[in-house]
Amino acid sequence: MDKLAHYAELLRKWTVRINLIAKSTLDDVEHRHIWDSAQIYTGFEGVSADLGSGGGLPGVVIAVLAQGEGRQLDLTLIESDQRKATFLRTCARELDLPISVVAKRVEEVASIGAAMITARALADLNLLLGFAHPHLAPHGQCVFMKGAKWREEIARAQENWRFSYEATPSKTDAQAAILTIKDIERV
Repeated sequence: MDKLAHYAELLRKWTVRINLIAKSTLDDVEHRHIWDSAQIYTGFEGVSADLGSGGGLPGVVIAVLAQGEGRQLDLTLIESDQRKATFLRTCARELDLPISVVAKRVEEVASIGAAMITARALADLNLLLGFAHPHLAPHGQCVFMKGAKWREEIARAQENWRFSYEATPSKTDAQAAILTIKDIERV
């Protein structure tokens, strides 16, 4: 809990300078961002990636939770914005987290072979699957946090992709869902 509190303070401090989260949510960082991200954690282990990490949501939160449970997580945070990547490296150092940060566009990163890929507020599902697919290990899965239009995004993505999915209602937004997607193939 101490690390999550420290992380919340880092988010508040850095957002003033580089817009990591909406300034209108600064007073509710713990619920709106940290708890929202924590709800997808299910004991992740092994090689994982967080695409478009931005302010470290959900990647940094997942790393803190995994470390707290003593899990071995090889987590790569991919963020193209150099300032945000610097923030993520600061989080890794100050929170003593074993994460690596890659400051490139996800399309430019060599395949990671991740068993688990996460993303929050990065792109429409169709585009997101295109970003994730090259980085997934065989039998890997994606956990994407999607907003109120998640059903529409699934329908559009199914025009270009085959996949199985499970939608779990978000605990922080009644209209949002957590999509766990696997068996991804381009049509």
